[in-house]
Amino acid sequence: MLETIKNEKLFSTPVLRFRVPDHAEFNAELLAEGNRMRAGSAGASKSNRGGWHSEGNLFDEETDCFAKLRDLATEAVFEANEKIGARTPRSALSLKMFAWMNANPKGGFNAPHTHPGAHWSGVYYVAQPAIETGNSGMIEFIDPRTDLPNWRILKAPSFRMKKKLRPGPGEMILFPSYLVHWVYPNEADDERWSIAFNATFKKAKS
Repeated sequence: MLETIKNEKLFSTPVLRFRVPDHAEFNAELLAEGNRMRAGSAGASKSNRGGWHSEGNLFDEETDCFAKLRDLATEAVFEANEKIGARTPRSALSLKMFAWMNANPKGGFNAPHTHPGAHWSGVYYVAQPAIETGNSGMIEFIDPRTDLPNWRILKAPSFRMKKKLRPGPGEMILFPSYLVHWVYPNEADDERWSIAFNATFKKAKS
């Protein structure tokens, strides 16, 4: 009889999900600020296709709702550090946060990309139109490991090549910035609004 000594999961990629309770009023404030900014700026061209991407660092804004989201995102980042067993204490880290807002009208999407240079990346969902079927509103992550097609024959969940999620309004997802991801085209008549951010660590000055 074979005796199992240990079972480890090596090189796994963490994806964490959070929810902001009682988010309706908060999201309404974020949406109002987003529309105000879009009215005054054509936006930047990044991974967005057919949508609007805000310019500059949203977390530099002094607006209360953006400051609140910055605090929530910071809380999520350090909780994620704890979840993965990070040994560097919070006091030894200097954290830089950079955020931007995305608005995708019908047909708008975000092309596959990563966020080079950052540690954690995240998305907070402000407005997510409801749909009955299809991939609208879904974010898809691509497994960064090679040779995975050889594992398809086993149909093992831990070796799937892609993973799709459809977070709702008030949800935040967090993932390593090296992870390739993209957002499916919006199939609804209403716009989809989200705020993405990067978290980058440096050694804190002593």
